[in-house]
Amino acid sequence: MTVILTKTKAEQALLQGFDGVAGALPGAPWMAAQRRKALGVLEAAGLPHRRIEEWKYTDLRAALKEAFPPAVAAGGKRAEAPSSAALVAAIGPELAEIAAVRAIFRNGRFAGFAGSSTMPDGLSLASLADALAGPDDISLARALAQQGDTARAAVIAINTAYLSDGALIRVAAGATIALPIHLVFLNDAAEPLAVTTRNVIEIGAGAVVTIIESHVGRVETARQANAVTQLVIGEGATVQHVKVLGQGRRAVHLGSSLAEIDASATYRAFEFAAGVGLVRNETTVTYRGSHARADVSGITLGRERDHVDTTLTIDHAVPHCESRELFKYVLDGEARGVFQGKVIVRPDAQKSDGKQMAQALMLSETAEFDSKPELEIYADDVVCGHGSTVTEIDPELVFYCRSRGIPLEAARALLIDSFIGEAIEKVDNAELAAALAAISRRWLVA
Repeated sequence: MTVILTKTKAEQALLQGFDGVAGALPGAPWMAAQRRKALGVLEAAGLPHRRIEEWKYTDLRAALKEAFPPAVAAGGKRAEAPSSAALVAAIGPELAEIAAVRAIFRNGRFAGFAGSSTMPDGLSLASLADALAGPDDISLARALAQQGDTARAAVIAINTAYLSDGALIRVAAGATIALPIHLVFLNDAAEPLAVTTRNVIEIGAGAVVTIIESHVGRVETARQANAVTQLVIGEGATVQHVKVLGQGRRAVHLGSSLAEIDASATYRAFEFAAGVGLVRNETTVTYRGSHARADVSGITLGRERDHVDTTLTIDHAVPHCESRELFKYVLDGEARGVFQGKVIVRPDAQKSDGKQMAQALMLSETAEFDSKPELEIYADDVVCGHGSTVTEIDPELVFYCRSRGIPLEAARALLIDSFIGEAIEKVDNAELAAALAAISRRWLVA
């Protein structure tokens, strides 16, 4: 029996509100056509709900009661850049101290650069809105036509239809970008706003680069963010990609990272979420060449009624590739953590090596952790495994610390810091790893 769902208030607003803002959204005619096509995908699919297996723990259709007004670039103008003090307050002193090439996006629009004033050799970094208004770009058009599979089609379709800006990053073959590229998405509007951004990142063969995404904003203001990052990583390239979320508990963040990896390339992704409301982070890694490696890890620090859903798909489409996933959750109050990790090994992907682990430390009896690791293996010469654990702080370890003169709260913080430390070590940049550890400690004593 086919069940036809009536459109919710949010779905109706997304479908009917497009015409009112279409003229203020960036892009040449080909992009306008792509937006209309995406709107059709949204109308057919609707918002994902618990009857869809991949969304059983995060019913977006029920959670999204309304659709906030979309951010648009009035008259094509850039946003006003935040003050240095406001920028530091938003991203935190730990990340602000890291020397980087910073591109600032304020309420969905490019607001200029901060940090290093010189663009490194081999790096092209521009506003996606500017690129959409320019001449036809085949690789960019191909990226924006990508809708993902049916489970995530609606979320990416919303992004395509309403995207206002983002970063277009191209790194030349063989280039080593010494400074991290820090994309700061600051959502500080005083009124509720829907911010839709996309990053298109192309890394040439043999290049080396670190990319940081910070999604931050006013903690007292409700907002909805839909952020997509697409990466194409060339043969032998090495990419570190760190995403940091701290938008406040009245925020909804729908994040999608889509990475395609060529032969012998390395992709190291890390997701850090603390002080958030409803988050759904999806990461899909697809191997396009043999002997490539991906390490996708992260930390979730949740309290009160935070809800963080991490969903991964690692597609071993070719032989001789390796994948590693490690996610740590620290949950207090009525926070809920979700981990869904799927490793797919295609029939011809012999010699694949995939391992994943999700671990939760429960600080409250009312916190919840849902874990669903999956393996789909269609080849016979592989090494794959997965695991998941849930635990509490060991009272004997707390007693041991206190017997050495360490106060109770300090002892608990020390043990929590040790628990998440294994994941932070996955960040292959000492300065960045230290900053994330410092942010974690600040959360622990807040």
